Amino acid sequence: MMAGCTGHSSSLTQLRSFQIHTCSRTAHSRRIVCKKRDKGERDFCSYHVTLITPPPQNLGIHCLPLNTQCGETVTVKGEPYIVSGVTYRYQLKKGKYQPCQTRLDVLSTGRYLVNLYLQSLLEQS
Repeated sequence: MMAGCTGHSSSLTQLRSFQIHTCSRTAHSRRIVCKKRDKGERDFCSYHVTLITPPPQNLGIHCLPLNTQCGETVTVKGEPYIVSGVTYRYQLKKGKYQPCQTRLDVLSTGRYLVNLYLQSLLEQS
């Protein structure tokens, strides 16, 4: 189910690209951990990436920068996508909420531009 654990990202404002980072998966708990390559680089986190255009498609689990947010461009499986939502899920364990999953909802760049155009037409009328 793990499609790939490499990730690239570039921000619309900064257009900065990140190096490929690797992930490791433990055998017992199926938890994916992203490791940073060198001291001083940004931390990376594993995200469940979902393409939200109907019908929704699961694009797999990818390592992306920890501060990925709405409006950024991420490259998954060689194609650029725009992040439209970030969801953090927590699970109650022993009386404390612990993070269990981080999900990115993405749109293809073409679909994102069409949505912007249609929204501007709606606001004009």
